[in-house]
Amino acid sequence: MRPFGERWRAPYACDPWASRGRLYPEAVSPTRSEFQRDRDRIIHSSAFRRLKHKTQVFVYHEGDHFRTRLTHTIEVSQIARALARSLGLDEDLAEALALSHDLGHTPFGHTGEDALDDCMRAYGGFDHNAQALRIVTRLETRYAAYDGLNLAWETLEGLVKHNGPLLDREGRPTLRYAERGIPLAIFEYNAVQDLGLDTHASGEAQAAAIADDIAYDAHDIDDGLRAGLFTIEELRQVPFLNALLDEIDGLYPGLELSRRIHELTRRVITRFVEDVVAEGERRLAAASPASADAVRNAPDAMVCFSDAMREADASVKRFLYPHMYRHPKVMAVRRQADAILRDLFRRFTGDPRSMPLEWQSGLETLDEARLARRVADYIAGMTDRYAQQEHRRLFDVTPDLR
Repeated sequence: MRPFGERWRAPYACDPWASRGRLYPEAVSPTRSEFQRDRDRIIHSSAFRRLKHKTQVFVYHEGDHFRTRLTHTIEVSQIARALARSLGLDEDLAEALALSHDLGHTPFGHTGEDALDDCMRAYGGFDHNAQALRIVTRLETRYAAYDGLNLAWETLEGLVKHNGPLLDREGRPTLRYAERGIPLAIFEYNAVQDLGLDTHASGEAQAAAIADDIAYDAHDIDDGLRAGLFTIEELRQVPFLNALLDEIDGLYPGLELSRRIHELTRRVITRFVEDVVAEGERRLAAASPASADAVRNAPDAMVCFSDAMREADASVKRFLYPHMYRHPKVMAVRRQADAILRDLFRRFTGDPRSMPLEWQSGLETLDEARLARRVADYIAGMTDRYAQQEHRRLFDVTPDLR
């Protein structure tokens, strides 16, 4: 039975009352939709709590006001819900996907992922999207009846495919995975529960994916300015940002810097969101999809930037790459973080009994590749400070990441 007062959804939205179900069937909840249950399971997971102490983007981060994976995730979920509501999509599914999209990230931001991917290269590599799938289908151990969170098909599909199809119509890996193939975790799970890797994900997953891009741009500008990695005047090199600064200065001449930064970042979010809504409405009207599957099978994404705003997004990222992500202060910390994770990986693969007892179960049955994956699972689940703590336990000298 559908609950009284349920929000309207467009015909192309995912319907939680017509879900393709869960790997392990469960009774319907009398108080929550399937996607609301998934959202709640994600929020109550151990992996979600650990996001509080995982780096978002490495900045010269002395202080408590820079983003973590958790604060970033909350910002993404707010934007995803706004997009879903405007486009008639299921808000709860969009929120669940936004809340879960970074569960598979390692400690130390993208530095950690790059280091772990290199360490795992001989064993299939490391991919944070595939790791998120491992977490919600295997590594979380909260329920008596099964491993993982037993999420609905639509949530798993969106988690795996929110950045687009993984296979083309001929079954070949798409550009992102063309060189190295589909990550093993995704390939193995897809054999158990087919997630339709050759189609787009739902409109809700597309909303969560582009909400991630929007949040990244806005908060990296904010964090970079507050960290002193670049100045607000340097942002005028980006035409999109220059126009917004002109608008702010015209309305509020002489505005103090902190308020000027806030006015800029909120305008970045607003312009991007309004553009995605307008472009999404245009594409949905043109395609007139009658179901969620029609969105999945469309030749292109339905929820995306216009061409002009896609260039604005790219121009912001082109500025941030050298001015923030490759800033000398950031790179110095990245090198230290890289060394910590490589040291831990070598130690645990060489001496797996040095891992905590709960990670030593069945070690004698693991071949080299599966031992390496066990180690990668353990390291990827660490918070920044726990990785440093483990390094101090095992090594005489540990970088202080300053």
